Amino acid sequence: MQQNKPENEPVIVDADPTGLPENAFRELNEGEEYRPVMHPTRQYKEATPYSVTMGLVLAVIFSAAAAYLGLKVGQVFEAAIPIAIIAVGLSGALKKDNPLGQNVIIQSIGACSGVIVAGAIFTLPALYILQAKYPEITVNFLQIFLSSLLGGVLGILFFIPFRKYFVKDMHGKYPFPEATATTQVLVSAQAKSGGGQAKTLIFASLIGGIYDYIVATFGWWAETITSTATSWGTTLAEKTKLVFSCNSGAALLGLGYIVGLKYAFVIFAGSIFVWWVIIPLMGTYGAAEIAAMAPNAIFSEYARLIGIGGIAMAGVIGIVKSWPIIRQAVGLAGREFKGGSGEKKAIRWQLDISMKHVVFFIALALVVVLLFFWLGVINTLWQAVVAWLVVAVISFLFTTVAANAIAIVGSNPVSGMTLMTLIVASAIFVAIGLSGTSGIVASMIIGGVVCTALSMAGGFVTDLKIGYWLGSTPRKQESWKFLGTLVSAATVGGVILVLNDVYGFTGDNALVAPQANAMAKVIEPLMMGGETPWILYMVGAILALILNWLGVPALAFCLGMFIPLPLNTPMLVGGAIAYFVAKSSKDKEVSNARSERGTLISSGLIAGGALFGVFAALTRFLGFEYTNPLSENLTQTLGLVMYGLLIAYLYWDSTRAQKLKN
Repeated sequence: MQQNKPENEPVIVDADPTGLPENAFRELNEGEEYRPVMHPTRQYKEATPYSVTMGLVLAVIFSAAAAYLGLKVGQVFEAAIPIAIIAVGLSGALKKDNPLGQNVIIQSIGACSGVIVAGAIFTLPALYILQAKYPEITVNFLQIFLSSLLGGVLGILFFIPFRKYFVKDMHGKYPFPEATATTQVLVSAQAKSGGGQAKTLIFASLIGGIYDYIVATFGWWAETITSTATSWGTTLAEKTKLVFSCNSGAALLGLGYIVGLKYAFVIFAGSIFVWWVIIPLMGTYGAAEIAAMAPNAIFSEYARLIGIGGIAMAGVIGIVKSWPIIRQAVGLAGREFKGGSGEKKAIRWQLDISMKHVVFFIALALVVVLLFFWLGVINTLWQAVVAWLVVAVISFLFTTVAANAIAIVGSNPVSGMTLMTLIVASAIFVAIGLSGTSGIVASMIIGGVVCTALSMAGGFVTDLKIGYWLGSTPRKQESWKFLGTLVSAATVGGVILVLNDVYGFTGDNALVAPQANAMAKVIEPLMMGGETPWILYMVGAILALILNWLGVPALAFCLGMFIPLPLNTPMLVGGAIAYFVAKSSKDKEVSNARSERGTLISSGLIAGGALFGVFAALTRFLGFEYTNPLSENLTQTLGLVMYGLLIAYLYWDSTRAQKLKN
């Protein structure tokens, strides 16, 4: 075929690699460039009828599943990984030729489900919860749908100007744990020669998935290993409020490995500061009612609020530090309006939606948001304008904070930032005369828009980082994300209405909706008159300032204060394994090969845990109940043993790697 090419046409001799390049996860040396899996200048099938249709179908399915599970147990599973696994499986079954570009689009559209669900169910069910106490509160499908849709659209549009900074300029500086795992899944389909990487990933996924499924469904060993399971631990908790606990799940262990020891240690330090310093101090020297509470209750009711204040201040610090980036993005928009843009010189791999179009759609979306607030929520123009300004400013400024959190730990502190938004917005609303039940409705709908916007911004950075590693076209990911958001918002709105009718969010056998209950608890005293724990928020804010002054990553530390201890401990365990794997050989090339294999195995543990987590949710949804006959002491012991075996497997299998093949 090559002899038919014109003589002056360059011949591309480098074929698409079957795996990620060696420099995919590290910082680039001076003058070094990253070359993605799909060649930057070639054209590939990406947004096709097949990929768009499959993405939308999976968005509907996973929106419904994630909404039910999130309202049932308070955890929204990450949809990106199981959707990527399904996309890879379907493309193989249908014998699609070079399907990587299409699989990226399927994953990107389908992943709208998880982020839209998180934004909606963390806030809007609070209206139903408070409706039981205040019957005059009303909520309808249109409010839920538009709140989710408009928040998602703002999150997409506000993040696009920051794409190049987070996914290109900061290459190798952030771990991107979820994006790493999803990318490994998608690229595994390329590894047809030998299939070594694909086999490793599949084997690790099965181990992680089956392990987590057995724990979640049958409980044959303890999901959370805790000191309170022993008599001495219970006594220690009662007298000093000291507790140690660790989630024994495979997915969290893999997540910790990818995050690495540096950030895992900072997150764990924040958690330990809350659980081993603040909670014991509150339990010992606090009021009698606090001293009578269990450590978990002190954390939920009081100590965690310090973390919320810290996250808010860390966000403000992040905004200040990101100001040059924000100014650069705004400046680029201004230059494009004046006709000066370098977009024509950009290759396919770095093509975004035109900044002119982004600014136009932002303006259009903000107009629609204002009309929605005025005609559908508040009904007083000047109060609607104030609410609109709060949403626009907070959503835009906290976009970089949400992206930073996802890039560092793979967990978006969206509920913490939304709580702080509700507090700030409610204080403003009360000051302008918007209080009582009408203030509650306005605050929660507005909170839903902000929560969804921040959730989308955090989730979208994952999609675009995946696209960067693999070489897809950002403009196509950005364009089709809007359709996925529309479908997911409509699905979530319908699911929330159905679940409220079937189960409800208050009373016996109701869905727990823990985040929405927390939102309701915060908003009620603000709007109906009551005490707000400003002092705890201020303590967290001051702590974040001190951490920043000391050079400690304040956001990571405060995330540790906000996220429960059992979820932070395995981060440290996984990070420690990554450290020891990297130090397991004096030969640098062997160490690099082992670290990369560990990343692949950890990605499999995360992928398997996420996919089988969906299966576990479906098992419970279908009414399966299993009564574990084993005693708590035995399940705790088995939990330690199984977790030890899992740790040993991750270390042993990682260190089997030899030098990377050129």
